[in-house]
Amino acid sequence: MSEAFIPGGPTAAAFLRRHWQKSPLLVRGALADCAGIVQREALLALAERDDLESRLVRREGRRWRVQHGPFSPRDFKRLPRMGWTLLVQGVNHALPAAQKLLERFAFIPYARLDDVMVSYAPPGGGVGPHFDSYDVFLLQGEGRRRWRVSRQRDLDLVADAPLRILRRFRPDREWITRPGDLLYLPPRFAHDGVALDNCITYSVGFRAPGAQELGTRFLEYLQEELRLDGLYEDRGLRPARRPARLDDDMVRRMLSMLRRIRWSDADVVRFLGRYLTEPKSHVVFPRPRRPLSGRAFAAQAAGRGVRLAGPTRMLFRGGTIYINGEAHRPGVPAGERLSRLADRRSLPPARFDRELLDLLYPWYRAGYIEIDDG
Repeated sequence: MSEAFIPGGPTAAAFLRRHWQKSPLLVRGALADCAGIVQREALLALAERDDLESRLVRREGRRWRVQHGPFSPRDFKRLPRMGWTLLVQGVNHALPAAQKLLERFAFIPYARLDDVMVSYAPPGGGVGPHFDSYDVFLLQGEGRRRWRVSRQRDLDLVADAPLRILRRFRPDREWITRPGDLLYLPPRFAHDGVALDNCITYSVGFRAPGAQELGTRFLEYLQEELRLDGLYEDRGLRPARRPARLDDDMVRRMLSMLRRIRWSDADVVRFLGRYLTEPKSHVVFPRPRRPLSGRAFAAQAAGRGVRLAGPTRMLFRGGTIYINGEAHRPGVPAGERLSRLADRRSLPPARFDRELLDLLYPWYRAGYIEIDDG
């Protein structure tokens, strides 16, 4: 990609070479057209939904309090005038404009993109000095926010705090961001953002699973796929002199059984495709209230095209298509069309062959895809 991925900023290649996981970048007025995606009242309404994660963060002296949603209008009426923050995760699942914002960063593989979190804070609101284990782009919506950042290596946290608050934050740079300004921060870069006005900030986050999580989930996947035959046998067993002792012969026999557990690179790839597209536990796919018949769906798709629903995650590798934790291996023509759907998140109007329709129609009924409304 040779063009700037944001107006006034570096090209995608230059950004990845100079800044990605290396150093912060602030581009003034970079995405002014995205600064008004959501307003305060609309965000409060999203925080009342049970299919989106939301949190209220308040600081009371030296103590921090965190309350998890969904919330009610009464919860917001009880809040003080200053010093609190509302955070709503996965706003791109609910608002197409937020999904479009996420897609502005499609020069980074979708397997790494996570979601758009939106925060609202009156003056003084923030979540304290902290660091993230993943890359993040912070787009300023309405209002102003003061960001202080630090390269510090001391990442010790306040004990027993409900948030990951740094014990000793020593900022070495500071900016005030205004609507449309975009700030990139690499992983483990200490930062603290405080609202100066009624303030909305969009956070574009990225997936960065830890080795422990990845290993644990892979072993769970192997458990589901594992097929081992046979039972433990010990013919020729002799009378035990020490019945509580774990016998050498028993250990050898069981080691032999467990050594039959094997996995290949192909097993790892299949796991990754499913793992990286698996929806989060709270995600709900909005199914059509009055689903079209198969024939009507084919006609509508041919005339209007289809698009992925907001929460849908879709990847491909080789001839295998992964969607929301499922794996499919269609024929070549259908696979090529589906890989384009994964890349572009939509397919233009066209006549779809039977194999493709046999996949698309159940996905439509499950809420994974929608008829494109333009």
